[in-house]
Amino acid sequence: MASIDKVAVVTGAGTGIGKAAALALLRDGYAVVLAGRRKELLEAAAVEGKSSGSRTLVVPTDVSDPASVQALFARTTETFGRLDLLFNNAGTGAPPVPLEELTYEQWKTVVDINLTGAFLCTQEAFKIMRRQAPRGGRIINNGSISAHAPRPNSAPYTATKHAITGLTKATALDGRKYDIACGQIDIGNAATEMTARMKRGVHRARVSGARRGGDLSRRSSRGHARRLSPSPSHSRGYRRRLGLELAGRSGAGRPGVSLTSAGAPTAGGHR
Repeated sequence: MASIDKVAVVTGAGTGIGKAAALALLRDGYAVVLAGRRKELLEAAAVEGKSSGSRTLVVPTDVSDPASVQALFARTTETFGRLDLLFNNAGTGAPPVPLEELTYEQWKTVVDINLTGAFLCTQEAFKIMRRQAPRGGRIINNGSISAHAPRPNSAPYTATKHAITGLTKATALDGRKYDIACGQIDIGNAATEMTARMKRGVHRARVSGARRGGDLSRRSSRGHARRLSPSPSHSRGYRRRLGLELAGRSGAGRPGVSLTSAGAPTAGGHR
C-alpha cells in the first residue's frame, strides 16, 4: 500500500467541471482518483493529466449504488493509503418538462445521483478521514445557483441542489470533531456536455404585470445574497462557526484547498 502527501477523489471526472477540477488538482501535485460512469472518458482525462507527473487512478463508479461507492473508496485507500480531498461533483438533470409530466423514474434518477450519491461518497470519505493520520480532510460539494433560484421545469434538479446545501452544512457540523471541513460551490452555467442544450435558449421565470415585471431568477438571487451575507464580518463568522472554509487551518500534513466560483443568475451543470 503506497502512501503519498495529497490524495483527491473527484466524481464525475470524465467531462466538464469534474475533468477540469481533476486536471487542476493533478497540476497542483495531488494524486487523483477519477470516478465516473464512462471508463473511456475517465481514461482519456487521466492521459491528459499525465504531463503533470502526478499519479492517477481510474475507477468506473455509479455513485447511486452503495456497493460501487464502497469499492471506489476501498480502491483509493488500497492504492494511496489516505484521502485528503473529496469533490462531490457527479450530477445529472431531468428533461425540462412540466412538473406534472415528470415520471417517478426521472425524479428518482436525479435524486439518486445528485443527492444520495453525494451522501454515499461523503459517508465513505468520513470513514477514511476520521481514522487516518494526520486525521481529517476536505469535502467540496458542487451545488448550483439553482440552490438559490430555480428555472422553470427543473423541480428535480432544483430540489436536489437545495438539499445539497443542507447536506453541506450538516457535514461541516458533524465533521468538526474529526477535523473534516466541508464547503460548497454554487456556480452558474458552465460550457459542458450537460448544458449544451442551453445554447438553443432556455425558459426564464418572470413576474407578470408591468409594475412587477423583471427576471425572477435575478431578483431571487440578489435577495438570497442579501439575506445570507448581510455584512462581510457576519459572513466570515458564520462560515467559521459552521466550519465551511475550504482553506484555512488544515492540520499537520493536510493541505488547505481553495476553489473559487463565479456566480451567474442561471443554473449550472456538471457530470
